[in-house]
Amino acid sequence: MAQTDLSVELGQRRRPRQRGWSFERYQRLREEAAADPLRFWERQAMQLSWYRRWERVLDDSQAPFYRWFVGAKTNIVANALDRHLGTATQNTLALIWEGENGELRTFSYFALHREVCQFANVLKSMGVRRGDRVTIYLPRIPELPIAMLACAKIGAVHSVVYGGFSVEALHGRLEDSASRVLVTADGGYMRGKVVPLKEIADEAVARAGTVEHLVVVRRTRQEVHMEPGRDFYYDDLMVLPVTRGADGGCETEVMDAEDPLFLLYTSGTTGKPKAIVHTHGGYQVGVATTLQLCFDLRPEDRWWCAADPGWITGHSYIVYAPLILGATSVMYEGAPTYPYPDRWWRIAEKYGVTILYTAPTAIRSLMRFGDAWVTRHDLSRLRLLGSVGEPINPEAWRWYYEVVGGGRCPIIDTWWQTETGMFMIAPVPSSPLKPGSATLPLPGVTAQVVDEEGRPVPPGEEGKLVLTSPWPAMLRGLYRDPERYRQQYWSRYPGWYLTGDSARVDEDGYFWIIGRTDDVIKVSGYRLGTAEIESALVSHPAVSEAAAIGVPHEVKGHAIRCYVLLRAGVAASPELAHELADHVAREVGPIARPEVVEIVASLPKTRSGKIMRRVLKARALGQPEGDTSTLEE
Repeated sequence: MAQTDLSVELGQRRRPRQRGWSFERYQRLREEAAADPLRFWERQAMQLSWYRRWERVLDDSQAPFYRWFVGAKTNIVANALDRHLGTATQNTLALIWEGENGELRTFSYFALHREVCQFANVLKSMGVRRGDRVTIYLPRIPELPIAMLACAKIGAVHSVVYGGFSVEALHGRLEDSASRVLVTADGGYMRGKVVPLKEIADEAVARAGTVEHLVVVRRTRQEVHMEPGRDFYYDDLMVLPVTRGADGGCETEVMDAEDPLFLLYTSGTTGKPKAIVHTHGGYQVGVATTLQLCFDLRPEDRWWCAADPGWITGHSYIVYAPLILGATSVMYEGAPTYPYPDRWWRIAEKYGVTILYTAPTAIRSLMRFGDAWVTRHDLSRLRLLGSVGEPINPEAWRWYYEVVGGGRCPIIDTWWQTETGMFMIAPVPSSPLKPGSATLPLPGVTAQVVDEEGRPVPPGEEGKLVLTSPWPAMLRGLYRDPERYRQQYWSRYPGWYLTGDSARVDEDGYFWIIGRTDDVIKVSGYRLGTAEIESALVSHPAVSEAAAIGVPHEVKGHAIRCYVLLRAGVAASPELAHELADHVAREVGPIARPEVVEIVASLPKTRSGKIMRRVLKARALGQPEGDTSTLEE
């Protein structure tokens, strides 16, 4: 079904009444924030706890090195944990965790605070101090957020590396951050197999000269090498007297609002990974405000962000924002299809998940197995669905809405980046929705789509997406590389942040993200977005996922080459490949007809689910693939 047709159909349906903002009231809030953004952000900041209030909301005197809540003293852990103690929230479940093997662990806010204090004391006993970097290389287990929060509590800077990255990826991040301590595990479970994390960590540490200690969580309880004097088991350390302290607590370090909270290395879809720097003050304001606005979190909600804390989605909306808001989060260790394709739906039913937030790539991969795996479970408690990571094609949007959400759950399609730290363009539950559109910039966020000269393009035309004013959760730079930060993000349009994405705005002001600007294909003078071609392919009933690239062509400039994954039970054939090429020509136009459609068994993806089109292009052209340390397979 066409996007516009589905939009009309949605408008005619009855959806459950959502509490929170009416769309009219929300639009007034957006207008007020546009008139005085600093006042808006100050009001949001006043809802959090601060050791000392700010002297200025924003210092732009050294732009693009912006400073937010200047002079304020805070610590994100003071808002994520400390302020809940002594309130009813301390007895609320903060985390419900299920292992891939079915193991269940739960933590109240009180219990989570106790664990964080104990591990913070462990780090202090190892000599970790304010400003030191600690690398965390763990599976998706409770010790991961505990380690992150413990670092923040004592003022250390955490660098989380996805559990499963290669030796090269881990070594490079250890070396770049000069981490003194590495927190890892004996192994982790994924698709029923053990990932040998400690083995990988040992080899990476052997190449890195800064690591003094390894803390090893016993997850699989397999036998691993432990270097005397360097390696220590997590559970052994957590029972030492020095860990428990005199009262079982650990004082939270008072930080400046602009002190660094974490480094996070980008996924490498655009080349060599770089370390994004985020800070305590503005980041906590941005993530808490946007999570509450977009998902209308309530005390009775069970929030499940099915991402990983190794990515910005996990940092912002698994760990920090839900804890600041006092929410109950669900975390699952393993693969969504293990041991059967209904694992996610089983978990959602079992724990009464009310909000599910995941990536389009996960949605498309689960679509392959058909509707029955979903519909056999009672998902009636779901009230909101979310999408993150890349543009969601209308076909996946519709399946998510109709099959998973039962035609009653609004889809909160969020656009943001590792660099932005928080949602930037997204709907609220009362927003009129258009499948495939992230809708409108959030209050306090200003965005435009412009041409090469920086002029706003007319409605419906493609251009470069820019953010025209600073926001609290923005990156504060690239670690030890201020010039690259300035050049990459701020030099193209002075004073505006260049997102690197292309987009268009429709007649209603809704934003449609097309994809990375380097993913746009120019055929015979026509600019075609990879997302548009891929959406056409996925709309065919035989296709579950697709990727499109442009390769040089003597006549056209570029020719389109596509790679597709078929749905379960569909057989590959040359006839089907030809049919798919014809389908794209019908859906998008003859100019978009692919020269080649290749049916494949897998696509190169980062572990956050983004398809690495530059790798496909390099393979097609026989060129070096560049940094592939973040590839899932």
